[in-house]
Amino acid sequence: MDLRGSRGRVTHDFGFAFEDRYRPLLAALGIRPSTCRLTLTDELLRVRFGPWVVLSPRHNVAGAALSGPYSPLKAIGVRISLADGGLTFGSSTTQGVCLRFHRSVSGSEPLGLLRHPALTVTVEDPARLIGLLTQESRTPSDQLS
Repeated sequence: MDLRGSRGRVTHDFGFAFEDRYRPLLAALGIRPSTCRLTLTDELLRVRFGPWVVLSPRHNVAGAALSGPYSPLKAIGVRISLADGGLTFGSSTTQGVCLRFHRSVSGSEPLGLLRHPALTVTVEDPARLIGLLTQESRTPSDQLS
C-alpha cells in the first residue's frame, strides 16, 4: 500500500507473508501479521517483526535481491546467519528479499551490540520491494532502455 504522509512523502507498506503451519510458533514469540510490517519512505527503512525492529536510513540500503526457497530451520523466526552474520525475519519458506547495507544495522537484540550486513525479510510482495529499492540506483539512460 502506498500512502502520502503529512509532508507529501510517499510511504510504502509491506505486510509479511505467513505460512499457516508456522503461525502458532511465531505467535508464541509475538510475531503475527498485525505486529509485522516493512515501511519504506523517501528517507527511512523500518522493519518490525514482532518485538524486533530494524531501522536504517534508506540511502544505507546497498542492494536488494530475491532469495529463497529456504529451509524452515534457517528461515522461520529471527535468525542470524553463521556464515555472514546476516539477520533474517522469516514467516515463510517460499521467498523473500535480502537487503544488503553499506553500514551494518542492529536489530537482533535490545542493546544493538550485534550488527548485521544484511537483512532477509519474507514480505508479501518481494518484487515490488526490490523494484522500489533498485529503481533509484538506475541512471536516466538505464530507465530509457
